[in-house]
Formats: sequence, structure tokens, C-alpha cells
Amino acid sequence: MFLAFNYCIIFFHKNPRSIRFNFYAMSSSSSPQIVAEYAKSGKSSCKKCSEKIDSKSLRLGLKIRDPRGFDSVKWHHFGCFSSLDSVSVSETDIEGFSQLTESDQDKLKQMASEGDQSSTKREGDVETETDKRDTKKLKVDHVTHENEEIGQEKKNVTNEKIVAEYAKSGRSSCKKCSEKIESKSLRMGLSSWDSRGFENTKWHHLDCFFPVDADLVSAESIKGFADLKSGDQEKLKKLVAEQDQSCKKSNEDGETELQESDQKSEKISGSPDEAIGSEIASYAVSDVKDNYKGATLQPKWKAFQTIIYLERDDGLHDSKKIAAFDFDGCLAKTSVQRVGANAWSLMYASIPKKLQSLYNDGYKLVIFTNESNIERWKNKRQVAVDSKIGRLYAFIKLVNVPIQVFIACGVSKGQEVDPFRKPQPGMWRVMEQHFNSGIPIDMDQSFYVGDAAGRKDDHSDADKKFAEKIGLKFHLPEEYFDA
Repeated sequence: MFLAFNYCIIFFHKNPRSIRFNFYAMSSSSSPQIVAEYAKSGKSSCKKCSEKIDSKSLRLGLKIRDPRGFDSVKWHHFGCFSSLDSVSVSETDIEGFSQLTESDQDKLKQMASEGDQSSTKREGDVETETDKRDTKKLKVDHVTHENEEIGQEKKNVTNEKIVAEYAKSGRSSCKKCSEKIESKSLRMGLSSWDSRGFENTKWHHLDCFFPVDADLVSAESIKGFADLKSGDQEKLKKLVAEQDQSCKKSNEDGETELQESDQKSEKISGSPDEAIGSEIASYAVSDVKDNYKGATLQPKWKAFQTIIYLERDDGLHDSKKIAAFDFDGCLAKTSVQRVGANAWSLMYASIPKKLQSLYNDGYKLVIFTNESNIERWKNKRQVAVDSKIGRLYAFIKLVNVPIQVFIACGVSKGQEVDPFRKPQPGMWRVMEQHFNSGIPIDMDQSFYVGDAAGRKDDHSDADKKFAEKIGLKFHLPEEYFDA
């Protein structure tokens, strides 16, 4: 059998969670496709039972082309999906079938076989489970109603426009965070024509608005753009540029899709730490700051959640080959007793030549370092920030090669784990997904060097576990730089 449908009838019963799908012959140009895969995280919910789908569990979806121009997938538990009416398809037509384990492939073959045996009975036998009305009348009524809804939805999407203005009063509330929008502050709105005959605008704070699920051609196309201050116009141009990038990565759940790395980068154990790493999906330009909790950052440095990062050092090139390093005790001798940009010395004399050789061989050099003092020194946070960034700048100047830098400032307390602080893989995930130009990383050629390996005199095993969680080859600094 194969997927070829003309329309989809959806029957809603008294219980809003009880939804029954029946599919009939439909042109292939608009036909949904069945997709099978293992859930990448525990964030998706089953569209039948509304319960969460566990990470790494088998999930099945119906992929349909959304009128707004992206693929939308309605995910289900395997048990919920196989019980849907009129699922009749050959396993060869299921996207992702070949990537499943043999036992899961057998499950899908059985589901397809059962669907084929019952497809003749289902065809033309459309009944609600509660009242069994006349079949022909149900078909006509529900198809007509659904077509009207689809037509209205397309109309709303087409007519929906984005508006920017300064709030005329302090009475409006943000539709995302529900907080008041201050008078004269820049607010963004989604405006559409209400069926009752008036324009309806849903207002948001600027930071709450992006990324938005709507088409954007340019910032200049936003209604009211020309009336904004030049500084606010520049902000919108930057946000729209980010929106354009993220729209291309929109995933099946309608969220911003994270660029999938090469399959080799999936070498991570199925531990709770992996789930923490996979949750680093909320990066957005509106969340990026020029300061860290009140401490001003130097030019080119930005802050996101509990990370401070040097995004683009002059001459840096993104690459599939990553040479990653810890800083303190690996590249530089430092002491917690000393503060200041010059309070460090080179750990090994061979470091500059080694790093220059890696750069010339096409590696991107990245430093991943923890610095809890920045979080803990609330009254002297600026001092801690200037000290850490100053040392890193001085080191980069000495070795004379461009380096990307990520500093984890958070502190893990008890059961509360900071996802960016080593050994958690959060810093790596952000670099991999947002700061490598979408280039898949070759895990066989990439590596990580760090001194915290859990040995007798080591302060921890954070570096070794960091590499293990990511799937990187791990080297001790004395082995790598003295070899």
C-alpha cells in the first residue's frame, strides 16, 4: 500500500483528548507522510494522548506541509499511532524506517500489515464512536467544515502582518509573558483581520516577540518601521536577520530547529546529562546581553544565560575539525589567590607553536573554561569578569592565533545542575549548534585537552567527563604539549 489521500476528516468527541483520524484518497501533492524516529529529547507530546514522549523512545509522526511554508509533524507514541484509524502503508514508505533497530522495524511491518488487512473495511465506513450517524452526511458535513476551517486558517496566515510601534499607554500586556508593556516602550504585534469585522493585534515585548512564527521578508516590511528611532530600527534588522536564519532550521514541532551535526557526534551515553545537553534549545538573539548580571563586557564578548563568550575572534574560521582546550592548568598557570589580567603564565613553552600548527591545518581552536568566581563574587563581579577576560585576551595575543572562547560562570548546587558548567556539555552544544556556521563536526578528528581528569592530585574529573559526554577524544596537557 502507499499513502495517497484526498482529505483528512477529524472527528472530535466530548473528551477533547479523544481525536479520531480517517484518511481517504488524496492527491500526492498534499499527502501527509509517515515518519519514524527516536525522540531527540523529552519535549514533544503525543497528539493523541497528550502525554510526553520520552527521549530516545520510538515515535511516529504525520508530516504535512504547513500553509506557512514549512513541514509540520504531529508526533505520537507508537501505541497511540498504531491505533489510529486507516493507517495503511508499506514500511518502505515510512521515512526513517532504515534507521530503526531490527525489532522496531518488525513492529512497523506488523502495523503496516494489519493496516493493509483492515483498509478495505475502513474505506467508506466513517462513524463517530458516540452516535453512529449516517455515513454520507458525516462525510459531507465534516469535510465541508474542515475545508472552511483550513480556508480560514490560510486566510488568517496570509493576512497576518507584523506591526512595530511605541506603546501609547501602559495598559497592554504581552501575549507571551503576560506582563504589562510600559508606555512609550517599543512593542511588536501580530495583526490580523478578525471575523467580527475589525483589526486584532496581539502585542508583545520586543524580547518576547522573536523568534515569531510568521513570514518576514525584511525589517523594512514591518508596519511602522519607518516611524521608529534609528537605534530601534537597527535592533529590528538584526532580529529579522536572525529570524531568517532560524526559519530555515524550523523543526517538525514548529520550533526553531537546531542544526543536526554529523551522526558521529551522537556518541553520547544515554545518561541524564545527555538530556541536559539536548535541552540547550532556547538560544535566541533577544536573550544575548552585552553585560553579565551587571558586569560590563569588553567589545566582541557577549553573555547568554550563565555563559560569557567571545563569538568571533579576528581571523577565526569555522571548521569540521575542533581542537578544544581547558584554560586554567592546561594552557595557563593561574591561581585563585591572584586577581588581574596579568596574573598568569604560559603552562608549556610548546603551546604557541602547537596551536599555530593546528590553526594552519584547518582546525578551529576553542577554549571551554569554568569560572565560578564571576557568579559568586556579587559585589566584585566586574573585577572577576575583567580578570578572566583579561587573561584570555593576553593569552590569545601571546600565541598569536584566533580562538573562540566560552566561559561557564554558573555554580552547580546540590540537585540544581548548571547545564553549561563542565562536566555538563552545554557550552559545547551552544558552539556546535549556533557558532560553527552549521558545519557538522568530525568527531574522529576533533579532540579536547584538559587537566581535570580525576587523578589523585586533580581538583576534579570535570574535563575528562566533559569529553566523554560529548564523545571527544581526551588528552592530558602534559601528554599533548610535551609529546
